[in-house]
Amino acid sequence: MRKIFFCFVLFVLLIQNSRAQVASAKRPMTFEDMMAMKRLGDTAVSPDGKWLAYSVTTVNLDQNTKTAELWLLAIAPSSGNGGDPIKLAVAQPGDSGLQFSSDNKHILFLSAREGGQQVWLADFDPATGITTNAKRLTAIATEGDNAKWSPDGHSVLFTSGVYPDCPAITTADFADGNQCNADRDKAQADSKVKAQIFTHLLYRHWNHYTGDKRSHLFLVSVDTGAMRDLTPNDTHDVPPEFPTEPLGCGCNFSPDSKELVFTENPDLVPAISTSAQIYTLDLTKPSAKPVKVSTSAGGNFNPAYSPDGKYLAWRSQARAGYESDRYRLWVYDRATKTGKDLLPRLDNWVDEFAWAPDSQHILFVSGVQGEAPVFVADLDGGERAFAEPPCCGEFSDLRPIKTGGLLVATKMTVASPGESALFATMGMEVGDRPLTHLNDSLLTQLDLPKMESFWFTAQDGTKVQGFLIRPPGFDPAKKYPLKFVIHGGPESAFGDSWSYRWNAELLAANGYVVVMINFRGSTGYGQKFVDEINGDWGGKPFTDLMTGLDYAEQHYPFIDKSRECALGASYGGYMANWILGHTDRFKCIVTHDGMFNAESAFGSTEEDRFNIWEFKGKPWDYYGKPDTENQFRKWSPSLYAKNLKTPTLVIHSQLDYRLDVSEGFQLFDTLQLLGVPSKMLYFPDEGHWVLKPQNSELWYKTVNDWVDRWTGKN
Repeated sequence: MRKIFFCFVLFVLLIQNSRAQVASAKRPMTFEDMMAMKRLGDTAVSPDGKWLAYSVTTVNLDQNTKTAELWLLAIAPSSGNGGDPIKLAVAQPGDSGLQFSSDNKHILFLSAREGGQQVWLADFDPATGITTNAKRLTAIATEGDNAKWSPDGHSVLFTSGVYPDCPAITTADFADGNQCNADRDKAQADSKVKAQIFTHLLYRHWNHYTGDKRSHLFLVSVDTGAMRDLTPNDTHDVPPEFPTEPLGCGCNFSPDSKELVFTENPDLVPAISTSAQIYTLDLTKPSAKPVKVSTSAGGNFNPAYSPDGKYLAWRSQARAGYESDRYRLWVYDRATKTGKDLLPRLDNWVDEFAWAPDSQHILFVSGVQGEAPVFVADLDGGERAFAEPPCCGEFSDLRPIKTGGLLVATKMTVASPGESALFATMGMEVGDRPLTHLNDSLLTQLDLPKMESFWFTAQDGTKVQGFLIRPPGFDPAKKYPLKFVIHGGPESAFGDSWSYRWNAELLAANGYVVVMINFRGSTGYGQKFVDEINGDWGGKPFTDLMTGLDYAEQHYPFIDKSRECALGASYGGYMANWILGHTDRFKCIVTHDGMFNAESAFGSTEEDRFNIWEFKGKPWDYYGKPDTENQFRKWSPSLYAKNLKTPTLVIHSQLDYRLDVSEGFQLFDTLQLLGVPSKMLYFPDEGHWVLKPQNSELWYKTVNDWVDRWTGKN
């Protein structure tokens, strides 16, 4: 008996030792590791619920490329190939937008294999997942995007940017309209003169100039190829995008394929408007005009019909001009032509939603205190309940399966990129089952510490949440330098989610504690908490951040408070600039795409509505008033230049039209003239985000080198 007991104890010790060795063998993540990770893109589920289609992007760092490919996976292993993913046979690298037809016998996808991007169709065998007989459906000179099947399978809807003064591209005059657009594109490309003339605002957006084209909705027959421009009456005097950029299609078919719902901003000056509205269009009558069904003054987005066709639902904001107003779940009864806020007691945002197959429930994602779980809403009473599982991480891309009460969704955490998994809904006691396993092998090699949450009391008594990540191989007896990371938005939030641009695990990987605070203005804590940043950019958010850092220093003794660096981008860059002029507690600053001069930033941004709301007016509204009443001067970091002392790395990009590169130049010029140790990293080929692989590599190296230098890290 003793021998048996001894052998059992020895066995347990061997197992524990083996696990300890595996744990100790894990290593910190490197930038190369992050680039080696495969990135899950869009997903689609076949109508019978047996197949998952998904896009996977692979990064080649040496070639500085990102390549997307389309894959299929049997959701139930008994379907076809036994559960191993198979590459879509008819697809080529770079293809995208795969969708199944309602009869489950065909697919559509987007491909540029013959030049410009067009809509392609192929046959699909639901028993084996084999795709064959790929053929191009469209041949429009201005290319196609955002393609959607009609439920009856006879038509495909897509968008294309066309010149509104050319003849409409329809079956009747396709040749004339198509040739006119092609000739205009060629003339612009061949012209030695690249000047542009602007007659309206929003002449540029994010990272490109909008040009003379307008985005139109097209309907093409699968059977005959006949094409119809659903928005042919556009002129140069109406807003520059239809639907408003960057909404994409913002459209859906009714279940009987007889009606279309879409999103459009009807305001003549979209640069100062958030008023996206919902319209329906009768597809059975060629002469029918769009009918507006939304009534709120704010933005209305993502309209979708219930499976039984009785209702429309969309995400709705009440207040005009405020892009960060609460996103409500609005349900519209098509018979009575009345609508209601389905969840009037929900104080957080509805980030996305999907109708359940029974048309009596709606699944939705809502950010809550650093998580973004799935909820279920009852169409009758609006009661809410968690779907399974209630946490943790961030969920997206909801794809309900018609039978079985199951849901396919994408889930990510701060320590794992997005993967598709199968979940139960309606409170069924069933756990999740991972479907894709894109990075399992690599992730098992990496030491990715868990993110910890903490709460503290702000100066005005408000409870505020923060997060902390310890460095890999953490030793509680040691003192570690700290990276204090500040999120952008500003109406967004840190939480349990993965990022390739500001990856918290990678920022911690070279021996740093990372602290992040969801200051006033962050989402997931009620709309009042969000609104409290309006007109107070350097007020409560700044004191929340400093109080939160004080709390972390007091409660985590391994933080070396003499070696801290503050880092932020977008609004986080603004706050880094504000910190630069208001405290000397940090050894260094990293400011990326941040506002430095609030007045000049107003004149150089493309979305004027944002600054008008956040600073409660236009700069000239405050002329003649003292600076203490002038929001643009009261909260402008540039007016505190005499206080700048902290070594600062400035990062900005030429194609950033949200916060013009001149903001970075002004800050760097000021720092240099003041003799403050400073460096500027300038990207001529990036916008608000650094997206190209080798540019991203340089970004991380430059940032880490700067922080290492000033924190004295060996």
